[in-house]
Formats: sequence, C-alpha cells, structure tokens
Amino acid sequence: MAILEVKNIRKTFDKTEVLKGINFSLEKGQVLSIIGSSGSGKTTLLRCLNFLETPDEGVIKVNNEILFDSADPLTRSESQVRKKRLHFGLVFQSFNLFPQYTALENVMLAPTMAAKEKKIYDTEKENIKSQAVELIKKVGLAERMNNYPHQLSGGQQQRVAIARALILKPDILCFDEPTSALDPELTGEVLKVIRSLSDKNNTMIIVTHEMEFARDVADHVIFMDGGGICEQGEPRELFENPREERTKQFLSRYKN
Repeated sequence: MAILEVKNIRKTFDKTEVLKGINFSLEKGQVLSIIGSSGSGKTTLLRCLNFLETPDEGVIKVNNEILFDSADPLTRSESQVRKKRLHFGLVFQSFNLFPQYTALENVMLAPTMAAKEKKIYDTEKENIKSQAVELIKKVGLAERMNNYPHQLSGGQQQRVAIARALILKPDILCFDEPTSALDPELTGEVLKVIRSLSDKNNTMIIVTHEMEFARDVADHVIFMDGGGICEQGEPRELFENPREERTKQFLSRYKN
C-alpha cells in the first residue's frame, strides 16, 4: 500500500499555474528523486506536500489518511497545519539553523517545544537529548555537537539540518536541493549521509540537480517540466532510455 498518494495537485501564483495537476504515489521505504530545470515546479510541489503552501486543488494522502482535499474545507483549517506537517520532514536548500543555538540545541529544539506544549518536558528532556545525540552521531558530527552554526562548514550545517528533520520521526523525509548551497567539495559528505538513510528503509523525496546521485539512489524518478510531470519511471530506464524529447534535451546537459 502506498504511504503517499498525490492526486491532481494544482497551484497558481499571480495567474501563473505553477503546478498543473501532479499525480504520483510512493511506497514505504522508497526513494523518489524529482529532477527538472529551475522553475519547473519542483520546490513548489515540496512546499505543498509540507503545507508551507496550500494547493488550490487536489488531494494528499499519507498512510491512507486524507491530509488535504481541496473539496473539503475542514482539511484547509489552519489548526490542522502543524499536525499535517509532522508527517513530513523538510531539509531546505539553505540550512536555516538558529545561530544562537549549538548543533545539539538546534536538533533538540522542535521536540523540546512540543514536549513543553504538552507539559511533559520534565519527564522527556533526557530522552530528547539522548535521541538528538544519537542522530548527530549518525550524521557524523559527534565531535561538533556543541559547536554553533558559524563554527561549522556548510556541509556540517546541512548534516545538522538533516538530524533536526529526523528527530521528529517523519513518515516521509523531503530534501529540497540539499547540496545547492554547498561548495563542490562539501557536496559529497551530505550525499553520503542521504545515501546511508536510503539504505535504512527511510521513505524520501529528493529534489536534486545531482543526476548521478538521483540515478543511483532513487527507486523512482520524476522529471518535471513547465509545472507538470513530463516523464517518470525506474531510474536507469529514464536516464538511459528517456521516451520524451524534452527529457532527452534536459538529460543531454549532464554526463551519465
């Protein structure tokens, strides 16, 4: 059964239709790579899935639960937005770490706030810290957990951002071009962490310009163009034998 079902998602900004009826599904443990030129709608799609933007039309279901249905006003309720977002973790292009907090504190912040809101922080604080420490170790930053963001390289900051997304145990982890803000020599360390997550049955959606990475890590690839899905399929088939002319043109710019 699909963990994620996306049906006819549409989004318009200033009379420009940015998403033109997006449909796809994702199975638990699968990795989906979304590729395409800048302006093709990739980031807007991720933002709609994470409810940072509200789709104009369509349906989003996770674990067979309807999170959004444009025909049902109740699913548009602002009071539900925070709950909906818990299904998704999002790692941004820019790291968005809080500069006044250490790496460990950045990772602990969201679950700490949630525990305080539920008035269970006193009983959960050691557990939260333990989980945060383990996740920072998992992304290879055990010796840097007490450093502040300005004391970390871009690659290290992005790895902290990944740990921060993981601590909330999202059903689906989303990456929005996670290496685009990094120097080439730092890209590899972040891709290595993402690759290790894919090996551990994490369900992920990765928007990326790293074509070789998309081909090697993903179970399924979507090529977006002009706000729609131009072509999708198994990675090696799509990269080596694309059917659509637009896909061929796009991939011709990259060495396979």
